[in-house]
Amino acid sequence: MRYGAKLDETCREYLTGGYKNVQRMSQLIDVLLEFSKLSNVEPQREDFDISAVAREILDELKRTSPERRYVFRIADGIMVNGDPKLLGVALNNLLRNAWKYTGKKEETVIEFTATEIAGNQAYFVRDNGEGFDLADADKLFIPFQRLPGSEEFKGSGIGLATVERIIRRHGGRVWAEGEPGKGACFYFTLSAD
Repeated sequence: MRYGAKLDETCREYLTGGYKNVQRMSQLIDVLLEFSKLSNVEPQREDFDISAVAREILDELKRTSPERRYVFRIADGIMVNGDPKLLGVALNNLLRNAWKYTGKKEETVIEFTATEIAGNQAYFVRDNGEGFDLADADKLFIPFQRLPGSEEFKGSGIGLATVERIIRRHGGRVWAEGEPGKGACFYFTLSAD
């Protein structure tokens, strides 16, 4: 600061707090702009290996916190038909959420695989993190809705809403199961287009 030495401690704290709030607002505006773009993007569908995308994301997360103990279980060769960029954003949000909400565990366990549910292929990300009360599940995919107890975890409140929008643009659906203290599992399906 140019005049920092001339300001008392209280003034410096106010200025620092104001600066941090401006940075947060700028980041939120960027997130909102990115979120609004998803409504106008037509998915460019192709077949691709979403398992490879999951591995890339988790490798990046490992580099951000090399001190963490973790187990990643990623099924090999899961092929999907969809927009690689958009589905990459959705999977990135799901895996980063799992990483964030397992941060207090002695050992993080994150799984990405697929299964059949009611005759449809469903993909899921499961973790051993904080979990959530199923009574709050309907709030998960609403922008800026934070579940009780999630205040201690940083986030914009838009990540899961972004996932929901991307999956819906692919003709699929997304839902979650969880239990407080026992982790969460986020499922999604895609249409066969």
